[in-house]
Amino acid sequence: MEEVPITLAGQTRLQAELDQLVKVEREVIKLAIAEARELGDLKENAEYHSAKEKQSIIEGRIAQLQGILARSRVIDISKIKSQKVVFGATVVIVETEKDIRHKYIIVGEDESNSRENKISYTSPLGRALIGKEEGDVIIVKAPRGDVEYEIESFEFVD
Repeated sequence: MEEVPITLAGQTRLQAELDQLVKVEREVIKLAIAEARELGDLKENAEYHSAKEKQSIIEGRIAQLQGILARSRVIDISKIKSQKVVFGATVVIVETEKDIRHKYIIVGEDESNSRENKISYTSPLGRALIGKEEGDVIIVKAPRGDVEYEIESFEFVD
């Protein structure tokens, strides 16, 4: 099984979701299924079928989270000392053509979130940034065409 990097914050968030699903959601759905069974004929029991469908979704997500956490290797960002951009870096880049600054944190695939400016190290931008230094210029292939960025700065903060 191939290990994949994850930040401590990412692992904590996924573990909290798993705990909620196992300890709360799973128990709630068990009760809903039991109550629906008491209503009689299961073939035409919409409450029962709805509860079973929800149970399937919950169990699928539990299995997915367990798999992610089992293959994850936690990277302590606060201990990283690098002169190059690596996993866990908070990077400030400038879109050279428009002079627009962007700030991203390079994280694992399972914790990336564009609304929080967290990009995966396997994304096109993440791959382009890895191994680069301040002042380097990168070109990222995007749907609207190639975009040129300059790395203004980066740091490693939790």
